[in-house]
Amino acid sequence: MRRVVDIAEAGSWPNTSNAEHVTLGYDDRVRRRLRLVSDSGRPLMLDLPSVVRLQDGSGLHLDTGEWIGVVAAKEDVVEVACPSPHALARIAWHLGNRHVPAQILPGAVRFRDDPVIVAMVEGLGATVVRLRAPFQPEAGAYHRHGQDGHSHG
Repeated sequence: MRRVVDIAEAGSWPNTSNAEHVTLGYDDRVRRRLRLVSDSGRPLMLDLPSVVRLQDGSGLHLDTGEWIGVVAAKEDVVEVACPSPHALARIAWHLGNRHVPAQILPGAVRFRDDPVIVAMVEGLGATVVRLRAPFQPEAGAYHRHGQDGHSHG
């Protein structure tokens, strides 16, 4: 089976129009070891010394010399907007206080669709829009550099 030997950030690997891809949800983009199947049906193995955070556009360098691009799968998410930056900061604080993985966007916060959390943010005055979209939450303040799709080479 083909094995991943290195990870490269988006834009730093030889991505060509005919490159093979693997589409992964957020949970499968934060892994150390996982059997994957490319979008074309070919198996490969992610087996690295430590957990990596793959981003949309990351490159997986295989032991065969091939490169495979990572595509962030669309997931059920909620995007929250507020009438003021203060209100949005307040929502972000409440999400963080509950350890809800959140993606910070210009003027909005995105998180996985969860009825309890949606009710909370609506109760705090947020406008909620449900979407099917890629989800890439913040890594966190204590996240070690070099584990979010950066090269291991």
